Amino acid sequence: MALTVDEVYRAAAAAGARPDPLLTVSEWADQYRVLSTRASAEPGPWRTERTPYLKEIMDCLSPSSPVERVVFMKGAQVGATECGNNWIGYVIHQAPGPMMAVQPTVEMAKRNSKQRIDPLIEESEVLRKLVRDPRSRDSGNTVLAKEFPGGVLVMTGANSAVGLRSMAARYLFLDEIDGYPGDVDDEGDPIQLVAARARTFARRKIYLVSTPKITGLSRIEAAFEESDQRRYWVPCPVCGEYQTLKFAQLTWPKGKPKQAVYVCEHCSARLENHQKHTMLARGEWRPSAVGDGRTAGFWLSSLYSPVGWFSWADAAEMFEKARKNPTLLQVFVNTVLGETWAEAGDAPDWQRLYDRRENYRLGTVPAGGLFLVAGCDVQRDRLEIALVAWGRNRENWLTDYVVLDGDTSRPEVWDRLTDLLNTTYPHTCGARLGIVRMAVDSGFATQQVYAWAREQGPGRVLVTKGYETGSAPIGQPSAVEVTLDGRKIKRGVKVWPVATGMLKSELYGWLKLERPTEESKPYPPGYCHFPQLPEEFFKQLTAEQLVPKVVKGYRKLEWVKTRERNEALDTYVLCRAAATQYGMDRFGERHWKALEEQIGSASREPVEQSDPPAQPKPRTLPQRRIIRSRFLDR
Repeated sequence: MALTVDEVYRAAAAAGARPDPLLTVSEWADQYRVLSTRASAEPGPWRTERTPYLKEIMDCLSPSSPVERVVFMKGAQVGATECGNNWIGYVIHQAPGPMMAVQPTVEMAKRNSKQRIDPLIEESEVLRKLVRDPRSRDSGNTVLAKEFPGGVLVMTGANSAVGLRSMAARYLFLDEIDGYPGDVDDEGDPIQLVAARARTFARRKIYLVSTPKITGLSRIEAAFEESDQRRYWVPCPVCGEYQTLKFAQLTWPKGKPKQAVYVCEHCSARLENHQKHTMLARGEWRPSAVGDGRTAGFWLSSLYSPVGWFSWADAAEMFEKARKNPTLLQVFVNTVLGETWAEAGDAPDWQRLYDRRENYRLGTVPAGGLFLVAGCDVQRDRLEIALVAWGRNRENWLTDYVVLDGDTSRPEVWDRLTDLLNTTYPHTCGARLGIVRMAVDSGFATQQVYAWAREQGPGRVLVTKGYETGSAPIGQPSAVEVTLDGRKIKRGVKVWPVATGMLKSELYGWLKLERPTEESKPYPPGYCHFPQLPEEFFKQLTAEQLVPKVVKGYRKLEWVKTRERNEALDTYVLCRAAATQYGMDRFGERHWKALEEQIGSASREPVEQSDPPAQPKPRTLPQRRIIRSRFLDR
């Protein structure tokens, strides 16, 4: 029978007058939470003592705590999401009200609902009684919504503006916020959109959790900096002195990360991973800042992960694999250390690069270079081309830099680019190398670029279009229409998307590498070698800076020119994209050996028969070079 209006108001008043639950979130979890085999590697009753550092975090989410926002910046494998799931169970059972849980995408929200929230409800007797079986008619239990007496749990993705403003919510659980899009459906920052949903509730609670990503862009880092910045201090089992766990204190024999131990910074005792259990049990959170008075912030690395989850040896092994690869190293810093990754956006010192120039001959591929690529930047009155030789571990040598003067709307300058494409370059071992890939930017004189590339045939020429964002150096190509002699040719040429922002950051990281001493060779991966080019080249190579900007309420890093000319940087980035498309990032030992054998065999044969066998035979220019870099004349 339907309730009257008076009965509804009386019920609401009674609910509002109800005192806060006596249990905290951690006490509720110990009493009622059961981990499912579907969602946990350790099924059975929840035990806060297994992850004692989560107790204070969960209790800050309890109604008895005055904290409004709880921020958890962390590494992987520490139980942060399960902490939030305990809070969800607590709200359903002890403090009902409207609640919203947000994942980076709607698809992830659906997956999380099936893999974590459904088992949370199914395995707890008290929750099963409050959330009806989804198979019953009008149960109010769907994939993205769970109704219960006094409230509802709505799950959505940060990529859906409609989902974020679908309802007012007293409780907000925002998971992996560094994975949220910067702008959702042109309505601004998703965190600001969803935070507005709780604005009318006087006793709201917001839980923000994430592994951090990029310095200056990380939402969790920004929220943590507004908090009281608590860190978990643990005692040494030997001397009893408290300290925070730092990766710098891990040590292991060279090449044997499985033997990693933790060295106490006070007494230098060598602690084994199994001793971590005792250390965690006696640990305590200590704030390191005043904060805004309403936000409790917690930071924890994966070094605190309980015994059996992620060991110190696992961290050491992961670091050994990542230390020579910037991409893997970023994953290590984010997911193990729980720290942001600083993009290599500060321009290197051009003077330092100029001073460490080498004496190899311009136009000659030095020893170590195993294949040659080119990158072409198109301007109104010229083409500028860098040629870079690549070797093992992405070590690279600028082989030549050529400027072809001429109106790029006319065919003459493109004919000269064809000559350059078919030039072979001498290798110091006596072989000659042709250009295996040339990447040409199509941002200017687009139809002329398309027409020229189509004339060269498929394979060696890549028409590119740059994008600031991207998770891979070069993406999948798309076919575009070409206008040729007044005729429109559908699907006339492929255009390859290039993640210029990512490649500039990578290049700047390489340019900052120190030149090794004789004793410490070989060169570090990605080391860039340069011949005796003038100052102008190095000024152009370092002509951009990564600058943070605020766009529609969210922070964004943009590449900004610090001087007018930057063609050297653009062409080098194109060379990197060309090397990626050639397959360099996927090369194994057999590929490098095959290239070395090709060059070795070519050096023992007559020059005219020594072109790389896997490529079309290029045309050799006369011995006196007719194409020359204008840099040499400055």
